[in-house]
Amino acid sequence: MKKTKKTKILAIGDLHGDTGLVKKLAKKAEEENVDLVILAGDLTLFEASTKNLVGPFLKSNKQVLIIPGNHESKVTADFLAEMYAPTKNIHGSSFRKNDVGIFGAGGGDIGIYKIKDKDLLELLRKGHAEIKDSKKKIMVTHMHHHGGGAEFSGFAGSKAVKRAIKEFNPDLLISAHIHEARGIEERLGKTRIINVSRKPRIIEI
Repeated sequence: MKKTKKTKILAIGDLHGDTGLVKKLAKKAEEENVDLVILAGDLTLFEASTKNLVGPFLKSNKQVLIIPGNHESKVTADFLAEMYAPTKNIHGSSFRKNDVGIFGAGGGDIGIYKIKDKDLLELLRKGHAEIKDSKKKIMVTHMHHHGGGAEFSGFAGSKAVKRAIKEFNPDLLISAHIHEARGIEERLGKTRIINVSRKPRIIEI
């Protein structure tokens, strides 16, 4: 039986325009020989600048997947994906690597890109439909899920994200948004949940 190659991912969110951090992460992605870089929203600080937030990863020959957070609009995320092709904005969309299907949706409860739960859920359904036959599935959101550990911050999680976990049973959920929750790992059903925020994680799946 042929052994399936694992997919190695560097995941982080909440960069907030920190180009120094991006430079370090691009070097880490190269040293770790990751297959994908996933940026889980809030790339910018209220869209102050989009320079040097994606380009350094491309210079390291890495495929980058992004979603908007609450600090930038979908239009800005689309612009970054177009400007730094083959970067892909998986907001309401998806990407396949090896036997892994990755889908996502961004936005938040406050800020530039506020999204309603019903709209967030529909975007996740749209993305999931494209990769539903994948052997392994990763869901990427900016918002944390309702009832999760990140709610210690006082910010309620998204009921749509929790419903999507139960509906799609992804192997992994990568979320961000709550800086103080960085590094929190949980499990809901079969889904492993990692709140990366500004703490980079290397994940193999």
